[in-house]
Amino acid sequence: MDVPTTPKTPRRTRGVLVLGLLALCGLVLFTGFMALGTWQVHRRAWKHDLIARVDQRVHAQPVAAPGRPQWSTITTADDEYRRVTITGTLLQDKSVRVRASTELGMGSWLLTPLRTPAGDVVLINRGFVSTTWCGGKASCMPGPVGETTITGLLRISEPKGAFLQDNDPAGDRWYSRDVAAIARAKSLGDTAPYFIDADAASSPGHVDGNDGPVGGLTVIAFPDNHLTYAITWYGLALMTLLGGWVVWKDERKRRASR
Repeated sequence: MDVPTTPKTPRRTRGVLVLGLLALCGLVLFTGFMALGTWQVHRRAWKHDLIARVDQRVHAQPVAAPGRPQWSTITTADDEYRRVTITGTLLQDKSVRVRASTELGMGSWLLTPLRTPAGDVVLINRGFVSTTWCGGKASCMPGPVGETTITGLLRISEPKGAFLQDNDPAGDRWYSRDVAAIARAKSLGDTAPYFIDADAASSPGHVDGNDGPVGGLTVIAFPDNHLTYAITWYGLALMTLLGGWVVWKDERKRRASR
C-alpha cells in the first residue's frame, strides 16, 4: 500500500523591502571592497616610487647636511635617508644611549651632539654599542678631538618610544631617537630636527684596540604587502557578487515553486 506523501510547502518569496535592503547592502560592500583594493594598488605604486627614490639617495654622493635656514623645509618624503656630510666638534659629555636591537644583538645607539663652526647643533648617531659598553653609561667614549667630519644618512626625529616604553629624560633612559626631547634634556638649545646615522667609515667600531660604536647599521626596509591586500579586497568584492548571485538564484526558485 502506497503511503501518500505530504507535498512540500513552497518557501515564501522575499518582500520588496528585504530584497531592496539586501541589494543596498551588497552594493555598499562591493563598492567599499573595490575602493579599498584600488587604494592598495595606488599605495603599491607610491611605495615602489618611494623605494626607488630612497635607493637613489642612499647611493648618491654625499651633500652638505642642511643648515639652520633649511631646517623648516625638511620632510620625510624629500629628505630621509639622504646621504650627507657634516663637520664640527662632538660634545662628548652630552651623549645619550638609546636602546636598540640590531644584527649585532641588543644594545644601544650612541647619540652625540655635534656643533658646527656656524653654531648649529646636530645629533649624530655614532653607531651601536653593547649593553656592557662603558658600564651602561654614554660619556666614556673619547672619540675624535677637535673638528671632525662625519658622513651618514639623514634621519627624521623619532618622537614615539620604541619597545612599548616611553622615554624617561629625567632618568636618562631613552627608547627612541627623539631629537627635541634629547635637546631639552641636555640643554642643547636650538637643534636640527633630524639626526645623522654615521656610516661605517665615520664610526668603524673596533679600531686600534678601542671598543667604539659601530656605524653603518641603518636598516632600510619598507613593508610592501600592498599587492596581497589588493587581491584580498578584490576577492571580497568578488565574493559579494557571488553572494548576490546566490540570493538572486534562490529567489527565482522560490518564485517558480509558488
